[in-house]
Amino acid sequence: MKTLFFIFFLFLLFFCLYFYCIMPRFSRKKQVHKFMHHLFAHRGFFTPDQRIPENSMPAFLAAAENGYGIEMDIQLTKDNQVVVFHDHTLTRMCGIDLPVRELTYEELQKFPLAGTQERIPLFKDVLKAVHGRVPLLVEIKLPTFRTLTCALADELLREYSGSYCIESFNPLALLWYRRHRKDVVRGQLSANLTRPVAEGGYVLCFLVQHLLLNFIGRPDFIAYCYKDTQNVSFLLNKCLYKTPVFAWTVRSQETFEKYQSKFDSVIFDSFVPTHKHSI
Repeated sequence: MKTLFFIFFLFLLFFCLYFYCIMPRFSRKKQVHKFMHHLFAHRGFFTPDQRIPENSMPAFLAAAENGYGIEMDIQLTKDNQVVVFHDHTLTRMCGIDLPVRELTYEELQKFPLAGTQERIPLFKDVLKAVHGRVPLLVEIKLPTFRTLTCALADELLREYSGSYCIESFNPLALLWYRRHRKDVVRGQLSANLTRPVAEGGYVLCFLVQHLLLNFIGRPDFIAYCYKDTQNVSFLLNKCLYKTPVFAWTVRSQETFEKYQSKFDSVIFDSFVPTHKHSI
């Protein structure tokens, strides 16, 4: 009998701990609502052939002119400039295998984006160009424990008059905002990160995939790959905790029509949604 009681107690403890770990923040639901029911142009409104490259100034201007919210990626250069660029290296977009964080901003300007005349833009220049016309969804690239990116980006965003929220795969970015900028809406990015194993190793990928590190950053919303949403932790957040959920990245009208009703906002690229601006 004691053994059964002990097993039951452990099960109950594990059950409670699990629900505690995946829990979001509840106090900012009103603030997160302004970012719901939007269509966010993934890395700007770029063209599939990259004639207008992703995360470029023309892509951001095109998104703003067409009334789409903008999803963008930020990271630091060697000289601690906040730039807008997705990959950790220049290989895919610039054709040279060099890490972004090992080059200064001036050095990065030597390399065109996808063979065009465009270069990697500064975050501050993008903010100035968008000028609050559409909401921003800023993904913070944080490949290490170092959170300087958050602090430097926040210095720029404090002077920005438009609507924005932040998101990251790394819960430490959300933790920085939890400690220093509680007023800013924050989101946890995730997906099936263990098949194959993404950067960070299996254990970390497993924890993020199942939202088990939500207790660190207490996100206001979950941005999840639309293909992987049978995840139990995602479904509990959506259905039990009523956490707003964003879909990434939808790349066809057919997929958009299938999944738009299952998410509060959609991040898209490679096509023009028939539902303009919002869902």
